[in-house]
Amino acid sequence: MKKLWQKNENALTSAVEAFTVGQDRIWDLHLAPFDVLGSIAHVTMLAETGLLPQADSKTLIQGLREIHQEILNGSFILEEGVEDVHSQVELLLTRRLGEAGKKIHMARSRNDQVLVDLRLYLRDEILKTVKSTRQLFDLLQDQSERFKNHLMPGYTHLQLAMPSSFGLWFGAYAESLVDDLVTLQGAFDVVDRNPLGSAAGFGSSFPINRSRTAELLGFSGLSYNVVYAQMGRGKSERITAMALANLADSLARLSMDACLFLNQNFDFIGFPSELTTGSSIMPHKKNPDVFELIRSRCNRLKALPNEILMMTTNLPSGYHRDLQILKEHLFPAFNELQSCMDMAVLMLSRIEVKPSLLEDPKYRYLFSVEEVNRRVLSGMTFRDAYREVGLEIEEGKFEARPAELKHSHEGSIGNLCTREIRERMDTVNRGFPDHKVQSALHRLIAP
Repeated sequence: MKKLWQKNENALTSAVEAFTVGQDRIWDLHLAPFDVLGSIAHVTMLAETGLLPQADSKTLIQGLREIHQEILNGSFILEEGVEDVHSQVELLLTRRLGEAGKKIHMARSRNDQVLVDLRLYLRDEILKTVKSTRQLFDLLQDQSERFKNHLMPGYTHLQLAMPSSFGLWFGAYAESLVDDLVTLQGAFDVVDRNPLGSAAGFGSSFPINRSRTAELLGFSGLSYNVVYAQMGRGKSERITAMALANLADSLARLSMDACLFLNQNFDFIGFPSELTTGSSIMPHKKNPDVFELIRSRCNRLKALPNEILMMTTNLPSGYHRDLQILKEHLFPAFNELQSCMDMAVLMLSRIEVKPSLLEDPKYRYLFSVEEVNRRVLSGMTFRDAYREVGLEIEEGKFEARPAELKHSHEGSIGNLCTREIRERMDTVNRGFPDHKVQSALHRLIAP
């Protein structure tokens, strides 16, 4: 089948075609609904600026809405020999509408067409990731409050350090997700810019209205400079990947903690048997396979920004085919992270926290700092109190254990600041205008 860019019937050799198309046909299906939305906005703008007859515009928009519905119900396919989703949509319109279908590509290039598809796709996936992150955040905060009075050992260098609590532990990862969403908000702000109208990267001599297509697609604004709009491809993927890697890092670290805490030598937590796996020869085993796989998958996601960085290294300005293969690296990352979050929610909602852990004599040195502080409050200098307690520990005489821990400052065992952390998360969440975006896109496809 002739490609959109072919001027005659000369066909590529099958080897060149297979190599250049690669897996693009597979990943293009993820872009299909967004390609149609971009086209509806483009056709609407063309008609409003007088570049396209109103009758053709109405016909094309109706045809595009029908294709959008076919995509949603799963009947849309890329036919054999069709290069990409853009070609398939234009082919269907031309078959069904005749000459009007050939007018849809006026004043744009496949370069800015795929750019706007990618921006819409990334924006949509980021908003889904925000919702999943909020679900995990809410669970962590709930568990933080539920177990705020359950003490546990704290560690530095994996050595016993000071008393901590499960309230602090759960709450720490909740607040970590807030910072992760701050970086995701940065990625959202980058992708929430309309590149459509940059054409091949040098603009168009047609008197198009790029601000209008940005408004129709719910973008917050434009990628103004047409050269930079094209340079943004690769960069927006890398920035998004970095934000996903931050979330993945929090999940991987939490998972490592869970694996340690489930270990019999720690024995801080447990899970119902249906959430752990066993051994083929050791009947006592309860393995944290879910957390081990979350850890590994998330560590793999942490490599994604560097993969994208290396694939785009030393590219000059303008479009290059290198950028095509970014999709097969970035697109699966959203589902991977989503599945890891879903499993973390499942596991942490069923976690069993062991009570009275610090009553074990092996944890008595956790209270050494508490004793130093008690003596300081009684009038001793810190250095003298530290020396006395240290000598008692060396001589095996230290047995001090406070009746209660009196940590009252912000963010401590006795003052988790759950409300303040939630307020900060709410503020970050408001930076993602999901309702505005969905309303704009709904108006494009509504009859």
